[in-house]
Amino acid sequence: MKLVFIEGPGKEESIKKYLGSEYRIFPTKGHVRDLPAKRFAIDIDNNFEPTYEIIPDKKALVENMKKLAEKADAIYLASDPDREGEAIAWHIATILGLDKNAPVRTAFNEISKKAVNESIQNPKPINLDLVNAQQGRRVLDRIMGYKLSPLLSKKIRGKLSAGRVQSVTLKLVVDREKAIQAFVPVEYWTISADLNKNKQKFKADLVQFEDKKCEIHNEEEAQNVLKAIENAEYKVASVKRQIKPSKPPAPYITSSLQQDALSKLKMQLSAFTRCAQSLYEGVNIEGEGKTALVTYIRTDSTRVSKDAQFMARDYIIDKYGKEYAPNGFNEFASKKSAQDAHEAIRPINLKLTPESLKGKIEDQYLKLYTLIFNRFVASQMSWAQYDSLSVDIVANNYKFRSSGRALVFDGWTKVVKPADEEKNGINIPDLTEGDIVEKEKLNSEQKFTKPPVRFTTSSLTDEMEKQGIGRPSTFAATIMTLFNRAYIKTEKNALVPTELGIQVTDYLEEYFKTAMDIKFTADMEKQLDEVETGEVKWQEIVKDFYTDFSKQLDYASTQSGVTLPKSEPVPSEFKCDKCGAMMVYRDGKFGKFLACSNFPECKNTRNIKEAQNNITDTGICPKCGGVVSAKYSKRGKLFFGCDNYPKCDFISWELPLTEKCPQCGFNLNKKYNAKGVATIVCSNKGCTYVKD
Repeated sequence: MKLVFIEGPGKEESIKKYLGSEYRIFPTKGHVRDLPAKRFAIDIDNNFEPTYEIIPDKKALVENMKKLAEKADAIYLASDPDREGEAIAWHIATILGLDKNAPVRTAFNEISKKAVNESIQNPKPINLDLVNAQQGRRVLDRIMGYKLSPLLSKKIRGKLSAGRVQSVTLKLVVDREKAIQAFVPVEYWTISADLNKNKQKFKADLVQFEDKKCEIHNEEEAQNVLKAIENAEYKVASVKRQIKPSKPPAPYITSSLQQDALSKLKMQLSAFTRCAQSLYEGVNIEGEGKTALVTYIRTDSTRVSKDAQFMARDYIIDKYGKEYAPNGFNEFASKKSAQDAHEAIRPINLKLTPESLKGKIEDQYLKLYTLIFNRFVASQMSWAQYDSLSVDIVANNYKFRSSGRALVFDGWTKVVKPADEEKNGINIPDLTEGDIVEKEKLNSEQKFTKPPVRFTTSSLTDEMEKQGIGRPSTFAATIMTLFNRAYIKTEKNALVPTELGIQVTDYLEEYFKTAMDIKFTADMEKQLDEVETGEVKWQEIVKDFYTDFSKQLDYASTQSGVTLPKSEPVPSEFKCDKCGAMMVYRDGKFGKFLACSNFPECKNTRNIKEAQNNITDTGICPKCGGVVSAKYSKRGKLFFGCDNYPKCDFISWELPLTEKCPQCGFNLNKKYNAKGVATIVCSNKGCTYVKD
């Protein structure tokens, strides 16, 4: 028996299908060993040596791993192909006592028969430089999180947290909000001319005065300009016409895919993460079983393999014609900070077109796959060609400009619409240098500069990438943490810092300027990249950081805390189920909750989601036969638990029913979505029975 350890159980079926019966696939479900949750576990005085331990709820799994390893003829460590995956492989090797220099490491950039078998046949030693880069990151995060979070809880309020990337990301949102609040509009004016040549009308905008940019600050200046050109001769100074090529966009990397999924598909972060991972691990295709559709989804490289480029060329020629396939292959430059460990995100098999998968996979999977499929195909197509025309017209030393472009060959835009598509169109008459055009009307318009716009989840992700904060694979988790900590909220799809988020940021900026410096955080990412290439030891990076950080920590500990303003209760539409008075919304350490307005005479409180959903259904406990009813965690998450707790500890995300499934005979469950809408599903996970 050959034993293959993988991370997620989602790809177990797909890999097993390609490797055959002589291989046993064992998912570890992520990390099995880590820094302990309840103690610091970093020996500062011993060169920041970390102490790892088996994660408590993974102890039984680890024992099973050891037993299987003893019987195995060969062991392969196939955790995900990134720094964290390399570290997981290293931890497993340590637990099992494997030689870390032995060729035991294998990784799947895509879950296809060819890629999986090639990787298994060519294992390598664990890359200790990658492991060390991850160790450095983990130790830095532990130091900041473990030292700062208790300080925040003491100085501001309980249950707060801080983090190396998390806090700087919050700073971006807070700084943007402060810039908006401090913004003072500045008046300016624009002037344009409605022109005519041979009865063909067109418009031109004032751009220059005496070869300098024309800036008009108020109405008086605008009127002076209008007077100066009212009776002037309007003469064509230059006509520039050329064919301009337009290069296709690069195939997706993690951050760009996430941004488009959020902005174009309106996906939530959690939904995007789930869908992308499933497309990589494998989704159930009707009639074909579980099949992986895309390459590894955590990448910052735009590189594409030659095999994939030839596959794309064949597909493009067959579907669109030879003129849509370039003579050479399109190449795209990755950012200097890119690790370039993997290809860009692309389909594994172009024969599995989005059209062929309609009705065979979940709708969300199909939408995201279509995005990836079309972007990859477009990236390998011929450049689009535009007929571009720009005309400059002068009137008394004032220069007007009219421009436009027309698509003459669609190329890659046949598959993916360009972002500036609305700019297409040439509505300018056939002009030559020296022509005199008729001025029909001058237009002036007062405008004011606009404040910076609030971040959306998509634009914040883009900003994190531009600033070099964190890694693409961590962007979604970082932003979700800010929501979970009630540091940010959404208003009209924009991200807004809460009062708590602003207080936390102000406090950290006052006492921990280095850790809150965006450039410093970005530079630290570059240093971790140098650990990965073997140029620097991770301990040196941690030591440099800790020297200043510890001094700042000692000083902050001696200073007074922050007094948060007490929020006023907000009336709600719910009545107290104990005294009948109306309830109000209040802020608590776990977020908003409902409290009786008759406090302190009545101290009743309710969870907001519980009040909104009002789920009163009950079921029968499969463990003790007692009543199972709806419960809510402190953070508002719905679950079902036995009313005989603590004697019976049964809990479930679904309400168990006594009715039997008409397909397989198992008991049915009632499953609620976030809005409290229920669906009847079978408790047998292998059964497909569903009823609204």
